[in-house]
Order: sequence, then C-alpha cells, then structure tokens
Amino acid sequence: MVQSAELDVAVVGAGFSGLYLLHRLRGMGLVAHAFEAGSDVGGTWYWNRYPGARVDIESQEYSYSFDEGLQDDWRWSERYAAQPELLRYLGHVADRFDLRRDITFDTRVASAVFDEAAARWTLTTDRGDTVSARFCVMATGCLSVPNAPDFPGQADFAGPAYHTGRWPHEGVDFTGQRVAVIGTGSSAIQSIPQIAKQAEQVTIFQRTPNFSVPAHNGPIDPGVVEAWNANRAENRQKQRLSAGGFISSDPTELLSVEVSDEVRRDTYEQRWARGGFAILGAFADQMVDPAANAHAAEFTAAKIRERVKDPAVADKLVPRDYPWGTKRLCVDIDYYETYNRPNVTLVDLRETPLDRITGTGVRTTAADYPVDAIVFAIGFDAMTGALARIDIRGRGGVALKDEWAAGPRTYLGLMVAGFPNLFTVTGPGSPSVLSNMVVSIEQHVEWICDCIGWLGDRQLGLIEASRAAQDAWVEHVNEVADMTLYKQANSWYLGANVPGKPRVFMPYAGGVGVYRELCDGIAAKGYEGFVLEPAAG
Repeated sequence: MVQSAELDVAVVGAGFSGLYLLHRLRGMGLVAHAFEAGSDVGGTWYWNRYPGARVDIESQEYSYSFDEGLQDDWRWSERYAAQPELLRYLGHVADRFDLRRDITFDTRVASAVFDEAAARWTLTTDRGDTVSARFCVMATGCLSVPNAPDFPGQADFAGPAYHTGRWPHEGVDFTGQRVAVIGTGSSAIQSIPQIAKQAEQVTIFQRTPNFSVPAHNGPIDPGVVEAWNANRAENRQKQRLSAGGFISSDPTELLSVEVSDEVRRDTYEQRWARGGFAILGAFADQMVDPAANAHAAEFTAAKIRERVKDPAVADKLVPRDYPWGTKRLCVDIDYYETYNRPNVTLVDLRETPLDRITGTGVRTTAADYPVDAIVFAIGFDAMTGALARIDIRGRGGVALKDEWAAGPRTYLGLMVAGFPNLFTVTGPGSPSVLSNMVVSIEQHVEWICDCIGWLGDRQLGLIEASRAAQDAWVEHVNEVADMTLYKQANSWYLGANVPGKPRVFMPYAGGVGVYRELCDGIAAKGYEGFVLEPAAG
C-alpha cells in the first residue's frame, strides 16, 4: 500500500526505469512511490513470456551500471539472456535495494491531473487510490502495450488465441496442435522456432518479411566475462558515448561504397560469424547511403537463401520494399532454418491476403487453414501507447492525447510543454528504442533526478518545457531522421503498425552519446529551454 498520500515523486511503472528511479530518489531523501499494473517487478520482462523471448543486446551490456556491487555479484548464464533470467535479475535488484516496499502492485494508474493552484499532480488508480505528488515520472515503457488484434471474425474462433505480448504465465503446451502464427516481427522470429519444435503443424502468416541476423547464442564465454570486468569502467563509458548504447557492434569508419567487393564481403562475413548486432558496425554509411544500405541488404538476402532450402520460400522471406535496418534488425536463433521443417508452412499475405478468422481457423483469399490455436505476434503500440492509456491532463485541463493528436511532441523526450513537473523516461524524441534501453534509461533517470535535486537546492517548484524549445527540438529530431533512411520504412518507429496512429518518426536518431551531451549541456546552462518557477510559499 502507499505509505503516504503526499509524495515528492509518483512513479508509474516498475521495470528497469521504475526500479532505478526509486533507488535514486530514495537516496536523495525524497518520498517516492511506484504503481505497477503487474503483480511483480519487471516491466517488459514481466509481461513478455512468449516462447523464446530474450534480449537482443549482449547480456553484460543490457544491465545496470550504477552500482559496482550489483555488477560484481550477478553472473549471466547466456550470451543473450532469456526472459526468465532477465526477470530474476530485476527481482534480484528489487531485493538487493529493498524496493518492493515502495511499490503498489496489481494497480494501474487511471489518471494524472495537474492541479495548477497547488502545483501538484493528482493520480488516481483503478483501485480507487488518490495520491498527490510534486513530480510525476512516467516509467511506463516503450513496448508495454500490445497492439490489439482486430481481424474480421476473430470472435468466432472456437480455439484459444494468444498475444505474444500477454502470454499466459503458466505457459502454453502446443503438443499435437495445429498452430497459426500471424506476424513475422521480432516476437514471432523468436517464438516460431520454439513453437515449431512442439506443435504438430505451424502455419505462419506473413505480411512483411523482416531482416534477421543469427545470435550465435550459447553459454556466456568466461573469457568474455573476464575481459568485460577487467575493463568494466571503460566499457561502460564507451557505452554511454556510443551511438546505440552498446559496444559489441564495434563500429568502424569504413564506407561500404569506397571499399572493394572483396573487402566488403569479407567484412560482412566476419561480422555475420560474430553474430548479433556486430553487423551494424560494419560500415559507417549503411543507414544513410542507399547504395551502402543495398550492399547490406544483398548480403543478408544471400544468407537467407543459404539458410532456407526451398528457394520459393526463401524468396518470400527476403524483404524488398524498405531499406535494410530501417525496421529494427532482428536477432534470431534458427529462425530461417525452422522453415526447413516439414511441419512448417509459410503463407504470404501479399499474394493471398488474410480474409478473416473463422470458427475453425484462418481464411485467406485463396484457402482455409484449419488450426487449433492462433498466436497473434503483431507487436506493440510503441512509445506512446502506455501514455495514451492514462488520462494525463496538464495546464487548463488539456489532455496529453489531445496535445499529441497529430503525433507526439516533446522537449528532449523528457518533458512536454503545458505539463509541468511531468517527466517521461525514454519518451518520443529521445534515442529510446533505437538504443540499448538500459543505457538510455539510466541516462534519463539520472538526468531527471539531478534536475529535481537542482530545483530543490534553488527552492524552485516548477519546471516546464517552453513551446519554443519543444518546437525547435521536434524540428531537430525530424532533421536528423531525414538524414537517415529510417523514414523509408512503414515501421512501428512511425506508428505504422497501429491503425489510425499518426505517422511520425518518434525516436531520436542522433545517437546516445550525442544526445547525452546535448542533455548535459542544457542542464549545465540552468536547464535552457525550460520555464522555471519558485516553489509555492
């Protein structure tokens, strides 16, 4: 239960962001409390329990860096940690720092309303709690609201249907079943190989193929751990100043268009053999030069054709209508090899569109596919979905969803004009989903806590993004995105996977290190671009 209805800081969410916030705020002597819809800590890793769910960043890089003791006493078992291990890790963090006593679980925040007279936020929950706080921090996560399936006839289906983003905690046994998987994004790419090992038949309905690279996962190499720990402080700093928040990509300054075909091929082969996001660092021009990008696409397509025995199936799995890497590159374990199994069938919905869900299965314009169960692997309402579910109202009672009707607008991805003392962690306009989320989360949490401390030291009560600074930042985010190839893909980065959602490129593509320097510079200038007001009284 809430220890005090009068909080210094109310935190919404208890994943990576919420846990670190509670730890930092408590260390500042502030009264903070978090509200979590789940029954325990974990955020994304509490909800996403589908078969094969795991992180796509190497484990030692996808972890907190703020506490040396925490880093010393935790040992990862795999190169890419699976969901159960990530959940145990976050539970360990909660226990180590005794954070659960400041979290109310099984509670969803329904509204957050700014009281201009009191200069405080009033939060109400679905359990009827009312809490007042000086500051409100939305640590709601970027991939926490599943994209709801909306297919004609889906209510008629007689069997069980599952969403990868809301998988039953007790698991699902597909033994002897015919299973339909709708979608071929990241969660499908991870879950399909696992489902295919168990089910009698798996029929995969693909609308848009994705580029994926092999993880080469396995037990974590003790030598890698030893090398990481021997240079841990330096490695962590490199992460913070890198483009993506991770250093395993080992970026070079080579330009794909300026090297020979042999050098280019050898470079890609070496990166492919290393696995994971190593290929992202192969050449500096991959995401900005169409010719360089085409080289990466051609190489990956050839690898897909090597991994899939049936040329016709391989052909359907090769993306052609968007640049390589402009949808988040997937990292897989035997995804393409799964199509070589006799119990796996690929249905190309571009050739034969999905017509409807029937009582017994899935119907396309060409055929009926009887199935016993359906898995919807259709992704998330990314970055803004969780915020849109809460009735957030700022000055004059203006709703955030109305303010963002044409697309999200923020200053630094941290604050919104007209919503004083409301912070968003890894919100739209920050590197967010283009980065290692843990690195970006730590940077945001530290910036927010430093800001709150700075305000307190100066007896300032309110901070709010100015409209001019917000407009300039939105313009900058768009300018940077326009320098890349990202906007050429109908991706969830633009909200293209959610019907009716405005098409706006949401993350900041300038890089984690550049963004950190910008944020630090703004803070050093007395929070340039923000409007500051004295504390009441």
